[in-house]
Amino acid sequence: MNPTATEPGPAAELDRAVDLLVRQVGHWQPPRWAALTVDGNVSRADLVHKLVQELANLAADVEGQPRRTVPRLDNDLALPDQLRVVAADLVATEPAPEALTWAAAEVTATRTVL
Repeated sequence: MNPTATEPGPAAELDRAVDLLVRQVGHWQPPRWAALTVDGNVSRADLVHKLVQELANLAADVEGQPRRTVPRLDNDLALPDQLRVVAADLVATEPAPEALTWAAAEVTATRTVL
């Protein structure tokens, strides 16, 4: 048996990281989204939106397309859905494994400071 056959690939790692973040924040109400991050620099909602934008930028770069601004919706409760969609879009572009590994690390880093 090949020992690497059971190891998750970068796409699965990104999916797991997104899943963990969504489970952490999916039940938050507006006051919790408005609170500052652990480091106190930005709101939690702004930080997650920044992550969504970074993943969208990476997907655009992989496809050779212009970067587009991800809309900042009025309702922060939509952020987990935006994250899931943009992460799925990124995986669909079939980027290099390093890009997916970077994306998973960014999701994990964001989760840490929320």
